[in-house]
Amino acid sequence: MRFATTVLSVLTFAMVLLASPAWAGWELDNAGSTLTFVSVKAGDLGEVHRFDTLSGSISRQGAVEVVVDLASVDTLIPIRDQRMRDILFEVTRFPTATLQAAVDAGKLAALLPGQTEAVSVMATLALKSQTLPLTLDVLVARLSETQILVASRQPVIVNAGEAGLVDGVEQLREIAGLPSISKAVPVSFVLVFRQNG
Repeated sequence: MRFATTVLSVLTFAMVLLASPAWAGWELDNAGSTLTFVSVKAGDLGEVHRFDTLSGSISRQGAVEVVVDLASVDTLIPIRDQRMRDILFEVTRFPTATLQAAVDAGKLAALLPGQTEAVSVMATLALKSQTLPLTLDVLVARLSETQILVASRQPVIVNAGEAGLVDGVEQLREIAGLPSISKAVPVSFVLVFRQNG
């Protein structure tokens, strides 16, 4: 009888933990998130661009997925946006880019509102037909009981050659009549996640 009571108590405790908001999954808040990248052309002319539509989640087990709608690229110049959609990203064939990683769900749940933690995260980026390994140096902050923020502590450098984007970059360079466009692209992000359960 005592054994059965102990087992029941353990199971009840486990169910409470899993049902607790601290252990719930998290859903990316697109309105509160930003993903930007920098293009450098003609040697030293840099411009900041962004993607307007992101989605994603962090599961109870710590599996992270962020999906970028490549058609939402925004450079503040409509004709350039369209060229990037059609020529660089080929969005009709490859509409999204997907970042996947894993984080320590226990540490995430243990963060109290106002607390932060710097972590290094191994991730993969699926872009067009390529999959790139990335190391992300990020700051995780618990904004409130129901919100966390994940931000890059330093830009992530994505190489156009490794991402299968060189031909598209060269076509854009020729169309714009530029002497050069850098193949190394710094990417930064601020992502806000809300509890979804």
